[in-house]
Amino acid sequence: MSEPLSYGEPTLKRRSLPVAAALTTTAALLLTACGGEVDKSRGSDKTAGADQGGTEESASPSASGSETAGRPKITLAEDMENVFEGGKTGDPVKDAILYDNTQAVSAMDEAIYTRSLQKPSFGTYLADDAARDAAVWVQGFYNDGITWTGKVRYFDHEITSLKKGAATLTYCSDESKSFNKNLKTGKTSGAVSDPDDYMVFYNTRLQKDAEGIWQTTGLISKRGASQCQ
Repeated sequence: MSEPLSYGEPTLKRRSLPVAAALTTTAALLLTACGGEVDKSRGSDKTAGADQGGTEESASPSASGSETAGRPKITLAEDMENVFEGGKTGDPVKDAILYDNTQAVSAMDEAIYTRSLQKPSFGTYLADDAARDAAVWVQGFYNDGITWTGKVRYFDHEITSLKKGAATLTYCSDESKSFNKNLKTGKTSGAVSDPDDYMVFYNTRLQKDAEGIWQTTGLISKRGASQCQ
């Protein structure tokens, strides 16, 4: 994990996690760099669950009712869709890690949508460096008066290390169908065709807390990475 987070890159797309060395740049991504704009209105609420994305093939690993009891519900805008590919592995520990990762992703998006970093989900699923860097990234959306709309596909999840309540997880995202949206005008950024602009590779650290939740504690991303091509 030699490269810092890159949420704050001033690139075309909405995502790329905050880079510790680049937090002085805008954390929100540029609308004007993306070409044409299309009018879209803000969507209504929906709850982000483990099976978001609809089909069995694209459903993320789900957690049992007993495992999720008492956890905060995550609400996203109707026009925000995270699709987590891959089903259950059959290993309850690995499935819990994968599930809690999906919740960390959606918790960050809930903070963007609700314009609040005080939602319970944020502190439930993110901690330490990941929480601090993600907060800077989210704040950039607030400062620039934007949110995002569309669909992001997460795929190729791989747990590369697991021992004594600590894990590392890598995965990719495809942002080709997600766009920045100006909150005042409702206009969205245009589509891009270069995979270097919309394919992102993530390398994350997770730690199991006292409540049994696998919190994301460290997160590195690289846009245009060869691992996701």
